[in-house]
Amino acid sequence: MNLVFRLLAVVVGACFRPRLRPLEESVLTFRVLPNDLDANLHMNNGRYLTLMDLGRVDMMLRLGVLRELFRRRWSPVVGSATVRFRRALAPFQRYELRTRILCWDDRWFFMEQRFTRGGELVAVGVVKAVFTGPEGWVAPQTLVDATGYGHVESPPVPPGIREWQEAEEAFYGRAAAPPPPQRVHAGSA
Repeated sequence: MNLVFRLLAVVVGACFRPRLRPLEESVLTFRVLPNDLDANLHMNNGRYLTLMDLGRVDMMLRLGVLRELFRRRWSPVVGSATVRFRRALAPFQRYELRTRILCWDDRWFFMEQRFTRGGELVAVGVVKAVFTGPEGWVAPQTLVDATGYGHVESPPVPPGIREWQEAEEAFYGRAAAPPPPQRVHAGSA
């Protein structure tokens, strides 16, 4: 509930900002508010993950896929996230959240979300997300095609993403992961 006003600002702001193409970057500007702080009087590490949600909301809205999400009852689900903190954000400091899709495979979108202040990196996160619907998971290419920009191919999967996936499998094992849901193709629903 404590981010409801920021969420409303992002949703309304997305209506007035230019549309994004699938590989373009969303940039949002925020300020560290008192309810963002932890006992050390800098932005709480959990708040970064919550704000990253807002960056992904802005991106989805500006990609123009909202109608398709509602029509097909697709919803985004984060499968994994990792964040690297480099510098602290103090009370009332302004910063930017930069969100971009790095790549996708047959199941997952991989996004990078960077927090910067004055052009300097504060924190960087990588998120793995999938879209699901009534018939199972949605192939990322199907969602990209729904943006209306024609067929856009995924950039190559960076080695770091591949290694992150391998590390997750080594740490959690394949047995810990739930079985994959049914795949939804472009012609479904």
